[in-house]
Amino acid sequence: MELVIEVKELTKYYGPILAVDHISFNVLKGEIFGFLGPNGAGKTTTIRMLTGLTRPTEGTAKVMGFDIVREPKKAKKKIGLVPEVSNVYEELSVWDNLMFAGEIYGVPGAERKRRGRELLEMFELYDRRRDKAGKLSKGLRRRVAIAMALMNEPELLFLDEPTSGLDVPSARMIRNLVRSLNREGVTIFLTTHNMEEANSLCERIAIMNHGRIAAIDSPENLKNTIESSKSVVVSFSNLSKELKRELEKLQGVERVIVEGDKFRLYTADPPTVLESVFRFTRREGLRIISINTMGPSLEDVFMMLIKR
Repeated sequence: MELVIEVKELTKYYGPILAVDHISFNVLKGEIFGFLGPNGAGKTTTIRMLTGLTRPTEGTAKVMGFDIVREPKKAKKKIGLVPEVSNVYEELSVWDNLMFAGEIYGVPGAERKRRGRELLEMFELYDRRRDKAGKLSKGLRRRVAIAMALMNEPELLFLDEPTSGLDVPSARMIRNLVRSLNREGVTIFLTTHNMEEANSLCERIAIMNHGRIAAIDSPENLKNTIESSKSVVVSFSNLSKELKRELEKLQGVERVIVEGDKFRLYTADPPTVLESVFRFTRREGLRIISINTMGPSLEDVFMMLIKR
C-alpha cells in the first residue's frame, strides 16, 4: 500500500518540555486515520509538525513523499488543513473566503472560480456565497472552512476536531462530507474527542498519551484487546435509586454504572448476568423496557490506555 504519511522517531521539545516523544507511524493512501488522545497528549503539536507549521526537534516525517522539513512547499501543495480554531474570515463573504484561500494555495484565477463554485454547490452553500461568513451558523462556517482547505484539491486532508461544538444535524452533515471526500480518494487525518465518531469513520486509529503512541490498530481490533470489559445494559419501567445497590448483588456482576435511565452491569459472563436480571425482575415484579449485551467500546479502550 502507498504511504501518504511516514513518521519516524518524530520528537518536539518546547524548552525543557517534551511535547512529542519519538513517535513513529504510517498513514495509508485512501484511509480515514483517527488520531485520538486527551488534551495535552501532543496531537496538535504532531499535526503542526506534519503540516509544516512547527519544526521537529528530532526525527523525520514524509508527507505525500516529501520531507516536511526539507521540502515543505512541495508537501503543502498536496495537503489541506482545517484547524480546530476557525480560520474563516468572518468579515468576508463566503465566496471571498474561498477565493482568498485559493490565492494562498496558488490556484490560478479561472481555476479558483471553477473550484469555488464546485465546492459551494457540493457543500450546499452556493446560495449563501454573498453572505458574510460571520452571519452563518457555526456548522455552516465549519463547512466553509473545509471548502477553503479543499481549494487546491488536496490528496490529504487534516481535520482537527471538525465537529466540536456543533449540533447533531451539523455534525452529521460534516461526517457525511468526510465520507464523501474519502470515497472520492481523499485521505483523511482526523483528530476528535468523539469516540463514536472515530469508531464509525476511521479504518485505523492511533491513541496518543503523554507524547507517545499508546496503540495503533482498527477500532474493532483495539476493542478486542479488552474482552473482559463486557456489559449488560438494562432499563426498567420503574426507575429507583435503590435498584443500583440491588443489581450490584446479582451473580456475575462486577460493577454497575447508572447511564441516564439505564443501568450498565459490567461482567465477564453476560449470559449469567442476563439470567440473574430476569430472575431479579420476576422476583421484584419489575418490567424490563430494554436489555442488551454490549462488548467493550472504543471509549473503554481509550480510558484503559490513557490510565497506564
